[in-house]
Amino acid sequence: MQFILKYFPEITIKSRPVRKQMSRQLETNLRRLLKPIDPHIRVRSAWDVLSIDSDLDDQASHRRLVEVLGQTPGIAHFLDVVQYPLGDMEAISARVSALWQRRLVGNTFVVRCKRSGNHDFRSNDVERYVGGFLLHAGDTGGVDLHTPDRTVNLEIRQDVLFVVNQRYQGLGGFPLGTVDPVISLVSGGFDSTVASYLTMRRGMQTHFLFFNLGGHAHEVAVKEISLYLWLKFGASHRVKFIAVPFEGVVAEILQQVDNSHMGVILKRMMLRAASQIAGDLGVAALVTGESVAQVSSQTLANLAVIDEVCDMLVLRPLIASDKTDILRTSREIGAEEMAASIPEYCGVISVKPKTRARLERVEAEEKGFDFERLQQAVAQARIVDITDIDLEQEVAPEFEVLSIPIAGSIVVDIRPPAEEEGSPLKLDTNTVVKIPFYQLQRRFAELEQGSRYMLYCDKGVMSRLHAAQLAQQGYRNVCVYRPGS
Repeated sequence: MQFILKYFPEITIKSRPVRKQMSRQLETNLRRLLKPIDPHIRVRSAWDVLSIDSDLDDQASHRRLVEVLGQTPGIAHFLDVVQYPLGDMEAISARVSALWQRRLVGNTFVVRCKRSGNHDFRSNDVERYVGGFLLHAGDTGGVDLHTPDRTVNLEIRQDVLFVVNQRYQGLGGFPLGTVDPVISLVSGGFDSTVASYLTMRRGMQTHFLFFNLGGHAHEVAVKEISLYLWLKFGASHRVKFIAVPFEGVVAEILQQVDNSHMGVILKRMMLRAASQIAGDLGVAALVTGESVAQVSSQTLANLAVIDEVCDMLVLRPLIASDKTDILRTSREIGAEEMAASIPEYCGVISVKPKTRARLERVEAEEKGFDFERLQQAVAQARIVDITDIDLEQEVAPEFEVLSIPIAGSIVVDIRPPAEEEGSPLKLDTNTVVKIPFYQLQRRFAELEQGSRYMLYCDKGVMSRLHAAQLAQQGYRNVCVYRPGS
């Protein structure tokens, strides 16, 4: 089987040295990606096209090749072709008819020919001759030059004829590795997922940085979606997955910072940590999934205050996108269901968030923050090659989610104090104890382990994640109390 690949148009308008460098990078990327399918694959780049040749002829291999080519950045579209010696007009027509005649029965059609080299005929001559041949050779619906049911594409290069069997759409963008690497701050939700995809599509080797606010189950879910993105769009280059335990930082914010400024200050802490990690890895830019004015921390005023802590370039591919665009893109890349199952955690911090934070007020709020907590989180960051992630080894044990309290069990309200005080949980039949989620992992071991504990929070998000984390640690006396579930 043989494919002809067309470069993304922005590559073709680059200067000669840049264009050659990008085409060579795409050639290298494709060799890496296609060799597991066919160890003897032949990849050759030319000035205006790139060709793929394989001796495999089975349908399974064809599907795998098409899938990889369709997901590799740098390709505008690609053609499944059959190659022949050029021959005369009769020979060209016979070869086209052998491949296309059955498909044209009952359909209108047009013939299009692209030609390069020196010949004693024009492209229009080929189109008219082959079109006439096909028209009289079978029961077609006739020729339609404007809105045909089928388009028969031919390419002639010097003394070689390529009959196009099928045309496939490519991903576009730049070949991965032609732009400097970046670190993307990922939560697993729609925004950070789509932002990471866009930087990969633009040719940036994209590492994944996760700030863990929700325990082991959250980390596993984010690893899953990061691994999916890498395998589908970036597997030509090795990247890192970095997990930073941020619950201690959240606990410090909840205890030391005014509620209205918690969201902005959390983002500032994340950028501080991310820029330090990026510097250690030799990466010069960060990526976030923020879209202007989508949530309270993403107003222009708040983004300016957030960026003030970081001298590093922060890229925001979604800055002018709306949620509909983001959701559509996540659906197109096959990540919608995974992203939908992962809640956003920054929103659990502030009850009445500030939309126009002032720098001097934010800096005053941070004076009470123990920055040693932040340094401890960075020091405890776990950095692994994404190829070393084994999701089957990391799945947390299951736990029950119940809508009615178990008789004799103790319900643990894990909401932050400000949230709990606004709507206290009152039960007639069960004891309720208050342990904020950021203290739960430390204090749970001090509880009487002969009792059954049910974790509670308003939305059921943090309770599920912490139940999973405790179950992972070996506790079997934990479940979730979720009224109405």
